[in-house]
Amino acid sequence: MATSSHRRSRPERGSRRVPVVTVVAVAAVALVVSLVMAFRPDGGARTGAEGGAAAVAPVAGAGASASPAASATTGPSATPSLSPSPKPSTASPGATARETATTAAGAGAAAASPGGRRAAPVARAASGPAPAAGRIRPGTAYQGVATSYDIGDGDGACSYGPTSDVMTAAMNTADYETAKACGAYVLVRAGNGASVTVRITNECPAPCEAGQLDLSRQAFARLAALSAGRIPVTWSLLSPSTSDTVSIRYKTGSTQYWCGIQAIGHRNPLALLEVRTSAGWTRLARTGYNYFLSEQGAGCGGPIRLTDIYGERLTVEGIAVRANAVQGTTVQFARH
Repeated sequence: MATSSHRRSRPERGSRRVPVVTVVAVAAVALVVSLVMAFRPDGGARTGAEGGAAAVAPVAGAGASASPAASATTGPSATPSLSPSPKPSTASPGATARETATTAAGAGAAAASPGGRRAAPVARAASGPAPAAGRIRPGTAYQGVATSYDIGDGDGACSYGPTSDVMTAAMNTADYETAKACGAYVLVRAGNGASVTVRITNECPAPCEAGQLDLSRQAFARLAALSAGRIPVTWSLLSPSTSDTVSIRYKTGSTQYWCGIQAIGHRNPLALLEVRTSAGWTRLARTGYNYFLSEQGAGCGGPIRLTDIYGERLTVEGIAVRANAVQGTTVQFARH
């Protein structure tokens, strides 16, 4: 005899067969009952081992906000701050705030500043041909403000060291663009018609805004009285005449196993620094303090290739790894 748990009847041995119509009817009733039980408000599919149906976990939203970048610090002795990564488990140990503010570096890219609060400077003229230029492009006039500060011995975030040249300026963090502005010559004009040419040797962090220049007091005095404090200006990139040639300096602590390389005295802003290795020319990463690092020592002491924002390349050979020594060359970028 069939147990009560069986849905369909089956004939017992030696007994009379049940008509086929009866069997079909019973099966139909059983199917209806099963469907009713399955779709009861409290009788849905069970999860786990009990019902055999796996529960579906909710999908995490993709709108999690990234951590704000750490604030930048000033001065040549400032230690680069760690920048929180959008992924909570993979903070970048070597990223500076300046590096986080500038995640887009192609020609003419307006990199977002930390927190997205700063706007790009207003360009009032068509840009010139400079395939490797970043935010600051030749042939373009930028609007901003000028302030002043005491430059001390002339050293700054670009790590050029002390200097007697007082016609210098600190560039706001957005336009500093991880030291891309270092060494650039900029013509600054005030509303009264006065102008001055300065070289970028430092970075001006917040509250400096995009487009702002923090001039040496001597340079600011060429435009207005120091008591003015803050004046509107327009400024543009220059490719000046100069009799100087480019110099190379290896960072303190550099050896054949690790080195930092810096170019000094270049007429035009520097876009790339490469070293020759067994694999060919290898591009080195630029730091916010204006050295290009070879973390594993590749190319340290070998030929160096420099590329300016116009795409011109200069190759320098015979520069030994001499830490913190300025070594001259015989090359210079063309004037534009």
